[in-house]
Amino acid sequence: MSAIDIVLVVIALVAVGVAVACALQLKGLRAELRERGGNEAETLAALEQANSTLDALNVALAETRRTANAIAQQQATDAAVEQQRYLTIAREFSQAGDRMDDLRRETAQQLGANREGIEHRLDKVRETVDAQLGAIRKDNNVQLDQMRATVDEKLSRTLNDRLSASFKQVSDQLEAVYKGLGDMQSIATGVGDLKRVLGNVKARGILGEVQLGAILADILTPDQYLENVATKPGASERVEFAVKLPVDEGDPVLLPIDSKFPGDAYEHLLDAQESGDAEAVAAARKTLDAMVKREAKDICEKYLSVPATTNFGILFVPFEGLYAEVVSRPGLIETLGRDYHVNVAGPSTMAAILNSLQMSYQTFKLQKRTDDVLRVLSAVKAELPRYQAALRRAQQQIETAGKTVEGIITTRTNVMERKLKDIDALEDVREADEILGLESAGLLAGQEDED
Repeated sequence: MSAIDIVLVVIALVAVGVAVACALQLKGLRAELRERGGNEAETLAALEQANSTLDALNVALAETRRTANAIAQQQATDAAVEQQRYLTIAREFSQAGDRMDDLRRETAQQLGANREGIEHRLDKVRETVDAQLGAIRKDNNVQLDQMRATVDEKLSRTLNDRLSASFKQVSDQLEAVYKGLGDMQSIATGVGDLKRVLGNVKARGILGEVQLGAILADILTPDQYLENVATKPGASERVEFAVKLPVDEGDPVLLPIDSKFPGDAYEHLLDAQESGDAEAVAAARKTLDAMVKREAKDICEKYLSVPATTNFGILFVPFEGLYAEVVSRPGLIETLGRDYHVNVAGPSTMAAILNSLQMSYQTFKLQKRTDDVLRVLSAVKAELPRYQAALRRAQQQIETAGKTVEGIITTRTNVMERKLKDIDALEDVREADEILGLESAGLLAGQEDED
């Protein structure tokens, strides 16, 4: 429902309302007249008023009708315009639909044509791709066959080489193992021989003596020690080695060194340590301590004799393990030094002691040479005044000769220059040399030497 229709309905309702109001007013007037009955003048006035009201209402209704008609006419006109516009829009929509149908048909035709072209091209591409894939597949198969053959050949050759190398390595290792077994057998034989040697007390003593002699020979000179010498005057016991210690006056003092090897006690100690028996270890160590003390006492009583010898001797043990065991015993070294005046030394300790003794030899030699140097310096000091007097005389003679040469150079040369000043000198030096019988080379060399 449009706005114009709503206005017309409102106007009609207003007109109906006014008419109803007038009718009700007239009806009321008639009723009032019947009740009053007699006042005609007032009645006429009321009627006239009602008539005027009705006239006004009629005029208003007529105006309303005209307005409604105008509005209806305007509405009809607007409706016609709207109808025309609707028809135009409908016609345009119809034309657009026709164009859309035409476009749809054209698009469908183009899509169909494109689909056919694409399918045709896809068929060609598919054929081309199939052909190329077939060629590639064939080429790949050929290359794979070649690669397979090459790889098989290389694998076979590599495998053969590695197998040959492995077999050779295994053969070399087996040969080395056989050789090692032979060496082990030789070592086992040597160990057995060594065990038999060490099982003999006398052989053990000889082994320690040989080792001690080798150490002395490596560090000292033959005139610095003695072998199998009696160090105690009037005694027949001979120590294995005695090192000569030089003194300022008199014969050298001897340092007795004797090799001892309590092998049985040390072997029992090792066996007890391997078994883990604490009591056996303690007993073996006690036995070893007793044997070491007995050997030290033997050295003290047989080989020490002050002043022919030092006030101490050295007990040499040929193995570092035995030396470490002796040194590790609490109070043993102190007891040996205090009661028996004996020091214990192993192979490395013995070498250190001998090196220190070698330094003392060199110090003593330096002291002896110092006296000789002092005598030479005294002689030089006595000769120095005569040497100074001779130098002074030579200096005076040199000064006299210098004065004579200077007089010759100045006086005689000046006289010769005065006599020859009126004579022109030759410009050619070589000609002058030839006339005087001189050699230019010699003169030039002399000039260069002077320069």
